[in-house]
Amino acid sequence: MADPKGFLAHGRELPARRPVDVRIGDWREVYEDIPPATLSRQASRCMDCGIPFCHNGCPLGNLIPEWNDLVYRDDWREAAERLHATNNFPEFTGRLCPAPCETACVLGINSDPVTIKQVEVEIVERAFAEGWVAPLPPAVRTGRRVAVVGSGPAGLAAAQQLTRAGHDVVVFERADRAGGLLRYGIPEFKMEKRHLDRRLAQMTAEGTEFRTSVNVGVDITAARLREEYDAVVLAGGATAWRDLPVPGRGLGGIHQAMEYLPPANRDLDASPISARGRHVVVIGGGDTGADCIGTAIRQGAASVTQLEIMPMPPAARTAGQPWPTFPILFKMESAHEELAARGGERVYAVSTTEFVGDAEGRVRALRLVDVEGPATGFRPIPGTEREIPAELVTLAMGFLGPEKGPLLTDLAALAPGDFFDARGNVARNASYETAVDGVFVAGDMGRGQSLIVWAIAEGRSAAAAVDGRLSGGTALPAPIPPTARPLV
Repeated sequence: MADPKGFLAHGRELPARRPVDVRIGDWREVYEDIPPATLSRQASRCMDCGIPFCHNGCPLGNLIPEWNDLVYRDDWREAAERLHATNNFPEFTGRLCPAPCETACVLGINSDPVTIKQVEVEIVERAFAEGWVAPLPPAVRTGRRVAVVGSGPAGLAAAQQLTRAGHDVVVFERADRAGGLLRYGIPEFKMEKRHLDRRLAQMTAEGTEFRTSVNVGVDITAARLREEYDAVVLAGGATAWRDLPVPGRGLGGIHQAMEYLPPANRDLDASPISARGRHVVVIGGGDTGADCIGTAIRQGAASVTQLEIMPMPPAARTAGQPWPTFPILFKMESAHEELAARGGERVYAVSTTEFVGDAEGRVRALRLVDVEGPATGFRPIPGTEREIPAELVTLAMGFLGPEKGPLLTDLAALAPGDFFDARGNVARNASYETAVDGVFVAGDMGRGQSLIVWAIAEGRSAAAAVDGRLSGGTALPAPIPPTARPLV
């Protein structure tokens, strides 16, 4: 590396967040710009570790030591080339990925890891600012047609790779605009949609066609899709949400997170489901729950409380979560910081027992009880029952797999073998192909609920498999097989 002692001379630094009282008054991203000199110091902390375990933490196989070194040397253009060599959308992962690469960083064994995510996002932003990110249309067209169902990160990655390989690619999206959960699931304060729009513009210029407001399986049948296209890639995500079947669930004012967040993203200031002036309870302690918190605070909630059935996680690695695995740790995301500043609570090891309604049939309160940890099956602790105000409740408890709608039902009927695996995801072979000939699957629809970086890696890998099938061989990279799993 350019500075072999950088990790000894400099500590980990992250960009500052805008003051809470300022940022909750708008929907802009929460982080301030980081000075170039600070970023150069951070890149210099990437040590000459010999075996870069960050590669193992990242399913994309990002060339992290290489572009850290290039940033330190002020060779930003080459850094951008190395970054895009393995990742179609580093501006997405640099903002939204929880960075398993950083938890696998060798420096993290006994110190704070390198700020890999921040270097990544600064490289791609510099590349866009300098005009280095340009459309890369194929020199030769193959005449083969590929349909990609779903325009989230897996679908977009597969589509871009296949378009650049020369195939005619059409991306179908049931929402009115492309982007999947990147568009309507991720709040603006985590990723402004202009970053998505400029990448979609690049893909359109390369030749990818987007057809929005098309519900595949309803507006166009699976049979017709297979008839009109040489290959189909399913990339619809794991959107079947986990529910909470307790008394009072049918009351008004109780919504799934993905019923609450999309309208807020469509109209930042006039969502039909608003927290303004209401006591809000968010059930679920993950990233989606944090998104609900930040959204409710910006909408003007009277109070916000977050509930989680699991115990409060530790602040540092435990013996059961050794390096280089991805640990479950207590996090203070920007939304949690805003919650604390507004006097809200994050309550752990509790279970909701009932929703209580008012005379108009809307939720007014929530009854809960403390529970013992998962080893006891979340057994209620007698004497801890209580009631808290709840005029708007969002359920952010994760997802159970893909929706079993008309598209998957019709394809399953055509499958000579099992179309779904034991977990209810779409089954696939080593080449990402389903039990239906010519139909492939990538991302959460086949893997189950996962991270954006895994979705992009699967989209790239599935594209290589499709290209190999259609062309008799492929030069596209395939970073992971469908059986790959995170370091745990």
